[in-house]
Amino acid sequence: MHKILTLNQISTKGLERFDQHRYEIGNEIADPDGILLRSHRLTSEDLSVSIKAIARAGAGVNNIPVPECTERGIVVFNTPGANANAVKELVLSAMLLGARNISQGIRFVSELKIEDPAEMLKRVEAEKKNFVGDELAGKTLGIAGLGAIGSMVAEIALAMGMEVLGYDPALSLEAAWQLSKKIKKMESLSALVAQSDYITLHLPALESTRNLINEEILATFKKGSRLLNFSRNEIVDTVAVANALENGRLSKYITDFPHPALIGREDAVLLPHLGASTLEAEENCATMAADQMIDFLENGNIKNSVNFPALSLERTTEHRLVLLKSNIPELLNATLAILSKSNTKVINMISKSRGEQVSTIIDLEIPLSSNQKKELEGIEGILNVRYL
Repeated sequence: MHKILTLNQISTKGLERFDQHRYEIGNEIADPDGILLRSHRLTSEDLSVSIKAIARAGAGVNNIPVPECTERGIVVFNTPGANANAVKELVLSAMLLGARNISQGIRFVSELKIEDPAEMLKRVEAEKKNFVGDELAGKTLGIAGLGAIGSMVAEIALAMGMEVLGYDPALSLEAAWQLSKKIKKMESLSALVAQSDYITLHLPALESTRNLINEEILATFKKGSRLLNFSRNEIVDTVAVANALENGRLSKYITDFPHPALIGREDAVLLPHLGASTLEAEENCATMAADQMIDFLENGNIKNSVNFPALSLERTTEHRLVLLKSNIPELLNATLAILSKSNTKVINMISKSRGEQVSTIIDLEIPLSSNQKKELEGIEGILNVRYL
């Protein structure tokens, strides 16, 4: 029986994917095979020797010590795209909030202390000129990051009559083919922001993207533009944004990541990290995370891992060997030599590399012996050996 430790409140839809006869699940599980979490921050000390996989019900994995997991052959999964629709809809709301002074108008009405309905309507009609906004149609939206969320935001912006510019230096060929031809691809972030009335960020939190929106890049923004950040707090230098609001380079900043430097500003719309906070998104993330965990623990298949190559192999025998190893050519030959020495025939095999890591699945004609497993575990460079 596999044991799964949950470290956050995980949607019931996701937990129901685990067969209760084959899995023990709970938030106080000792020596778990896998960990299922959302925002709980793991440390290296939390990585017990029993752990084989960690699944994050969400896209970001900055709360997981990925390098340490890789060194120990622990596969880390995320769920890209599972909450994309929820974030897309919130970004649309944010653009409207930035365009139409909606929150300021709501606050004005809520603070009215007038008892007579006729007098209230008269006051509203007299003051509504203070909340005049703009329409999105005809404006230019610059999207930094054209992945699952960015591409969906692009589609809805085009449907609303906006011109869409896109910039993504890491865009895959497959993703590029799926983008609308109406999206104008930009060669640099500075070129994107210089031509955009609205800029929305959909980038991962990496060392290369930390404080990407800083004083230098803000100086290249189109004057009076509006910036949206529903991606990651770390990619924006909030103090630099506050200064850009002060000098008029930005007219509005709408974000899912509040900061003390922005509290009380009329030109900052701050939300309490609501991006994926829908019932549907939580269910989608939990279900995807659970399915990926189950397929790995039972079959060795890997999908949406942030640290090991993806691979999948239909089972052709009852005896499966799964290896996670460093990208050293000799390791595969050493593995096959150990199997060959005991006349263990390979029926089917798949091996894929990504950077310094390799994932391998081998279906065997006969069971793997305990001595063979020990020999494999003793090869330097092999990080994890599992016989399923």
